[in-house]
Amino acid sequence: MILTRSAIAKAVEAGEITITPFDAGRLNPNSYNYSLGEEIRFTTQKTLDAKANAPWLTTGIPDEGYLLRPGRLYLATTAEVIGSTTFVTSLIGRSSMGRLGLFVQVTADLGHQGAIHRWTLELTVVQPLRVYAGMRLGQVSFWRTSGTVTAYGGAYGDAMAPMPALPTSLT
Repeated sequence: MILTRSAIAKAVEAGEITITPFDAGRLNPNSYNYSLGEEIRFTTQKTLDAKANAPWLTTGIPDEGYLLRPGRLYLATTAEVIGSTTFVTSLIGRSSMGRLGLFVQVTADLGHQGAIHRWTLELTVVQPLRVYAGMRLGQVSFWRTSGTVTAYGGAYGDAMAPMPALPTSLT
């Protein structure tokens, strides 16, 4: 079951959901608008290998914005620390960003209960687009679980910077 605006606000107040910083004006009927963090990572490699670490470059987003270009994957983070030990998070892009040709969280939109951090965002564009730190980029929703809860304990659970993929095993 997805939480509504009022349920999200109550859960934040009760400490069951972490959104830091929190602004009640960013609440939607079933979600909260998160914003883009201050840095972006990208790789200049034309081909990525799922079994190898790619070299990632990190840059801050200047006041005049950062130009995203087609044909490149960018990693960024939410400006907010978001998560919950009580609820499962789901992050998606805002429709207004999609209408600008920005794809946010095309994969990996489902967070894990117990992970509270700045979420790594996958960004790709269909045409050049300038983005700005602090701009409202997407929405996070919170879901009630059913069954035995197992808190997330993986490698990405406490990340505060954009996290590239870890090498994948073929087994």
